[in-house]
Amino acid sequence: MTSQTTVARAATDHPVTESRKGLRGHPWLTLFAVAIGVMMVALDGTIVAIANPAIQSDLGASLADVQWITNSYMLALAVALITAGKLGDRFGHRQTFLIGVAGFAAASGAIGLSDSVVAVVLFRVFQGLFGALLMPAALGLLRATFPAEKLNMAIGIWGAVIGASTAAGPIIGGLLVEHVNWQSVFFINVPVGLLAVVLGVVILKDHRAENTAKSFDIPGIVLLSGAMFCLIWALIKAHEWHWGSSRTLLFLGLALLSFVLFVVWEAKAREPLLPLRMFRSAPLSAGTVLMVLMAFGFMGGLFFVTFYLQNVHGMTPVDSGLHLLPLTAMMIVASPAAGALITKVGPRIPLVGAMVITAIALFGLSTLEIGTGTGLMSLWFALLGLGLAPVMVGATEVIVGNAPIEHSGVAGGLQQAAMQVGGSLGTAVLGAVMANRVDDTLPGNWADAKLPPVPEGQMGKLADAVSVGAAPVPKGTPPPIAEKITAVAHDTFVSGMGVSFVVAGCVAAAAALVAVLTKRGENAEAGAGGAHL
Repeated sequence: MTSQTTVARAATDHPVTESRKGLRGHPWLTLFAVAIGVMMVALDGTIVAIANPAIQSDLGASLADVQWITNSYMLALAVALITAGKLGDRFGHRQTFLIGVAGFAAASGAIGLSDSVVAVVLFRVFQGLFGALLMPAALGLLRATFPAEKLNMAIGIWGAVIGASTAAGPIIGGLLVEHVNWQSVFFINVPVGLLAVVLGVVILKDHRAENTAKSFDIPGIVLLSGAMFCLIWALIKAHEWHWGSSRTLLFLGLALLSFVLFVVWEAKAREPLLPLRMFRSAPLSAGTVLMVLMAFGFMGGLFFVTFYLQNVHGMTPVDSGLHLLPLTAMMIVASPAAGALITKVGPRIPLVGAMVITAIALFGLSTLEIGTGTGLMSLWFALLGLGLAPVMVGATEVIVGNAPIEHSGVAGGLQQAAMQVGGSLGTAVLGAVMANRVDDTLPGNWADAKLPPVPEGQMGKLADAVSVGAAPVPKGTPPPIAEKITAVAHDTFVSGMGVSFVVAGCVAAAAALVAVLTKRGENAEAGAGGAHL
């Protein structure tokens, strides 16, 4: 694309920039408004996990019920993200964002008023659907509002909000559950959502590209939604069903078939849901893969860290959240700085360096032992945050910035979907690595400790508990035996966690090679190119 074409396109998409002098459409105020809504969704991603035990006790839920409280949200969010991004491109990101915020807050309030697990799960689905509307629209608004030279800084602050909110979830959730009740975890979204709606109505300005598709690709929506559902469902259930089971393979096969049919259909659709020509951009494709790999290591690895802190070190949820503050603080500080650096030198060098740092941090976390102190843990957590921040910023800019302005919502949905798939894949694969390690080493460790023989068929149940760092000590066990069981369980878990982090580190190292293919967004200037801040 020539510079003349880019300028002309920017002028067509955004003919008026002087309104930015007031409240409506002002770039930094727009960032503040969308950050409030994004914070609500990001916080909800981890805050609910702390409330699950209280929900289970209060509503008499089974383990499967509690799992559905998380899985229903994840499924709805992952399945709807790209379609929701398309809705934003078609009807305007401002309207889509406001509907998403209002719907998310309303669904949260409904969960707080629910008196059954079925109702909680149902409204969690609505939370996921409205969250899917909100997240791509937020990126679309930033893309349309900020000029190219400020976009990375804006995405850096956006990423810092997500990182801080995600890590703050266990702390805030623990305090609310401990001092109020589990309902307050959801009720807190109502005033936050109302604030975001008011700010959005006053500040946000609608932006629509003239050549946006005017129709909906219904077959594409059905095929992509089905593919995402089958993939995420298989990843969620893989630990329970096992990777080689017929059910896991069936859903993975259905996901692959649906993706193939989706690609075939999109290639001939007049106005496709996800234009395949977007992926002719090697940087956009590389950014998408990079986001998947980053989320694989980050979310998959942190899944075990929470069990390590709470079950091995015996910390409360609040204490474990506080121990993760070095990671959060580093992401808050490093994300805007990474945005400024990427604006100056481009994304390639910062992204390659960031994934190398991430790999070093993950390999460092693989060395954690039962008695590892807070200082060493904090070092690795801080280094992980330092590595993740540039990737969150840079890969997002590479994906959104290399997409045409009329597909900025779809690109935002693609970025978020890549994170969901990567996180689910990381949790499932690293969970399988942990389970295999525990299955291989627990019987030998048990025998070496000279513990009483385990009845036939019971070792599998013990391994399930050990896989999350719990010590399977039966009631009434003499203290000396209980201490031995605890030591064996924790040793075995830490060994499995170490192997899992090594795998995550290798994935991060591979991501550094993928990052070599990234470059600055070719279409970034088509956003608010002529705006004055």
